[in-house]
Amino acid sequence: MSLESLVLDSQGFSGWIDRDRKVMQLLEQAERDGTDLAMSAATIIEVSHSGVDVARLSWLLSQIRVEAVTKESARRSSELLKAAGLHGHKYAIDAMVAEVALRLPVPVGILTSDVDDLSKLCGPRVRTIRL
Repeated sequence: MSLESLVLDSQGFSGWIDRDRKVMQLLEQAERDGTDLAMSAATIIEVSHSGVDVARLSWLLSQIRVEAVTKESARRSSELLKAAGLHGHKYAIDAMVAEVALRLPVPVGILTSDVDDLSKLCGPRVRTIRL
């Protein structure tokens, strides 16, 4: 993988919570490579539901850098949406995830099932890794 930073979107983080085989293999490789793991705080909201193992969720949150959504990051996310020709709630959290990825040290990747939208939002600077 050889990335400096790896951002998990909701599908990537959910896969980690659920111990998905593919996600676990990718994260084990990231750990061997010394890759920094990060996510947007908005992703916590997206993955939280009544069936989530709260203890595991809490433990995993202690193992990953969670980037806050601030007024400035929200503005940058909004600009990403405009530049990509996207709008609305369907793309809002993707834009927050992309904004996190774009401010991290390169090379950076995003672990996602939504490669098309995140590629539009991030452009060529961020590698999208399909789940």
